[in-house]
Amino acid sequence: MASDTDLRQNEKATALEPASDAVLRFIGTIRTPWTDRDDCPRQGRLDGPECRIVLNPEWHEALTGLDNYETVEVLYWLDQSRRDLVLQSPKSDGRIVGTFALRSPVRPNPIGTSIVKLERIENGTLFVRGLDCLDGTPLVDIKPNRCDFTPKAPPKPGDGQTD
Repeated sequence: MASDTDLRQNEKATALEPASDAVLRFIGTIRTPWTDRDDCPRQGRLDGPECRIVLNPEWHEALTGLDNYETVEVLYWLDQSRRDLVLQSPKSDGRIVGTFALRSPVRPNPIGTSIVKLERIENGTLFVRGLDCLDGTPLVDIKPNRCDFTPKAPPKPGDGQTD
């Protein structure tokens, strides 16, 4: 992993005071097959490997009804990301882009989001596909996918049958 002082050509960092204006309450831990940033995918895929979102026990009841959705949005804290870049060169090719014009994990507040396919829920653990974060990443929140907010309709008589 690059140190906080490493910059690519034409990148720019800013001096920051320690953050003290917000507190996050992590609600669980994400378990993925990736332990190194170089191996982690840049974007998750709904046909990617099965990963687990393990909620802390006090939040298990908050999952009630979530199994009505096929996809959910997961928000997580990219705890290994630097937070001071204003300009970035994402492909190390000298081209410069502002941090807010990228989906880079390097951000002032490194909150990652993924739309994941919900496979199943067992004992406070979500089994999902589509994540793109390192094993052990702190979980911030889970929400039904905003594009899929209407829960799945219950089956109707005759569904799945051909005439």
